[in-house]
Amino acid sequence: MKSYLLVAILSLSLIPDSPAPRASQTMPTRLYDVTTETGMPHLEENLRYTTTREKVCLTHQALAVAFPILGHPALRGCSLQNEARRGDTVSYTLGCTGGHGTTGEAIWQVEKQRIRGTLNIKLGGKNMTFYQRVTALPLGGCPTATQ
Repeated sequence: MKSYLLVAILSLSLIPDSPAPRASQTMPTRLYDVTTETGMPHLEENLRYTTTREKVCLTHQALAVAFPILGHPALRGCSLQNEARRGDTVSYTLGCTGGHGTTGEAIWQVEKQRIRGTLNIKLGGKNMTFYQRVTALPLGGCPTATQ
């Protein structure tokens, strides 16, 4: 009986206690060509969409803060939280402090040749919705900083 108990204890000690890596942690740090599209369907046609483009060095931690709109004063106190991973999909919920009722979610598709995320937001009390979509195409390694 003692030998079975010893085998059971040894077997449990071989089970890793660390969780599987998140998709955002396995995303390589690289230079990306990033296109950001913001859509506000409640505005007049000529004001509904904006698109910007830039080259950015992204790290695996960047997914939760990669949407530029999160820096806007209307979203002060809001951040993406509760990362969940399912295969190549990473999702977050938008959590806001201050009780202004803003809600949202972000969903990322992390692929070898493209990273694409969409943040959907509903501003509390205004019934106004909008989205921001970020598409990042890898260009190569990040440039090294010169001293």
